[in-house]
Amino acid sequence: MIAFAELLERLVFTPSRNAKIALLRRYFATQPDPDRGIGLAAITGELSFATAKPGLIRELAAARTDPVLLAWSYDYVGDLAETVALMWPAAPTNAAPPRLVEVVEALESAPKSALKDIVASWLDASDASVRLALLKLITGGLRVGVSARTAKIALAEIGGVDPDEVEEVWHGLAYPYLPLFAWLEKRAPRPDPAQAPVFRPPMLAHPLEDGDIADLQPADWRAEWKWDGIRVQLVATQGGRRLYSRSADDISSAFPEIVEAMDFHAVLDGELLVIREGRVAQFADLQQRLNRKVVSARMMADYPVGIRLYDLLFDEAVDVRPLPFDTRRARLEAWYARTRPARMDLSELIRFGSLDELMALRDGARAASIEGLMLKRGDAPYLPGRVKGLWWKWKRDPLTVDAVLMYAQRGHGKRSSYYSDYTFGLWREDELVPVGKAYFGFTDQELLFLDRWIRNHTVARFGPVREVEKSLVLEVAFDAAQLSNRHKSGVAMRFPRIARIRTDKPAAEADRLETLMALVDSKPAAAVAD
Repeated sequence: MIAFAELLERLVFTPSRNAKIALLRRYFATQPDPDRGIGLAAITGELSFATAKPGLIRELAAARTDPVLLAWSYDYVGDLAETVALMWPAAPTNAAPPRLVEVVEALESAPKSALKDIVASWLDASDASVRLALLKLITGGLRVGVSARTAKIALAEIGGVDPDEVEEVWHGLAYPYLPLFAWLEKRAPRPDPAQAPVFRPPMLAHPLEDGDIADLQPADWRAEWKWDGIRVQLVATQGGRRLYSRSADDISSAFPEIVEAMDFHAVLDGELLVIREGRVAQFADLQQRLNRKVVSARMMADYPVGIRLYDLLFDEAVDVRPLPFDTRRARLEAWYARTRPARMDLSELIRFGSLDELMALRDGARAASIEGLMLKRGDAPYLPGRVKGLWWKWKRDPLTVDAVLMYAQRGHGKRSSYYSDYTFGLWREDELVPVGKAYFGFTDQELLFLDRWIRNHTVARFGPVREVEKSLVLEVAFDAAQLSNRHKSGVAMRFPRIARIRTDKPAAEADRLETLMALVDSKPAAAVAD
């Protein structure tokens, strides 16, 4: 546990991605089994403990510390685990900090009634650094600036293999990943996922910039609509069926009707959408289904989903990714005609003869409630990652409003000491109404300015949230506005981000709610193809 705590602490204070990879590589190469595999599972989000919740930590801390001091300290620090780790008044003990494997075994098997005493004994035996790592592990709050992909790159460097090789066996393994480490250390062959429904790294597109457009030769490119859903990978093999998000999260349980429809043997790339009466619904409807471990029959009826198919990666056991896009598309069309899977259709290939014609199609995307265009070279193989020059995404221009900052909250991880999460509003008559939240889009320098401004202009506090003077205007960019009964304003923004700090503009001149309502994407998108 000491080595794991040291790793987390170093990762938090290491800004360089390459340096983070080096730290991870050293940890995985030097720590024993099964602790290193458990550490890997924790960092990649593969661990969760049903009996250990933040409420348990609050109860423990309240029993050992002054509740008022704890509340004020939590407000200042902005992170429960860090607050408790620093405040915990450890009792004298001769016990050593637990090993990672001891922690996991106890959290998975100990009765809930005994868990408080067990966790308290661990905290008593640990210093502040180890306490923080323990609490982060227990509550699932590991935010150290490391993605699962970064950890897999570090693993690949140990074995001298391509990170995509690690990715392609990942979902056929379970922690503590003993076969994975044995392969990377040349003690065993590469784990064979065989017919396991494993995730394949997706091919991604670069944003099309103005300077790239002139170099496009229309005859070389194929165009498709860019739909406002989520990118998914459908994997159906003899070993099972899985629906994965673009970031390799298994979302099968949230969309059982899609998994049921995967009565075939193939790996497909597509877009997950809510579809009603043959038309694509707003992204806000799809959000009702996301991040759910269990979905009710009522939810499935209210928010029916389907897949718009983009690409074919495996046709039964045949890997077709090295083939050109045109060839894969022909095979996809033949596969679809042969299989006719329920809840799925083919993405339309859009015909165009010139760049001007293509530009006109893209400019009309908003009126059709479509996010933009995807451009793919006809001769492009399906390569993992973001390979520049083969696929482009050409989104419609963002919308903007000038809003007034109303509330701020501390961020997480590296931002836990800064007020970096902002709630902003627009005028409705003489009242400011919250219309959205944003926590990105600004530079580090702008973050320092905003944090200082918030501290100097706070008018009230509500736990970790500060209410501020209604005097700072922020230009907020967003992709779409949609009606929502979950918000007091009646409208929700899609991907809001801070575009500019408008210190030059008085708050009274910020936009009104009617301005945002006029931008609402109220029409259903284009009909689903037959």
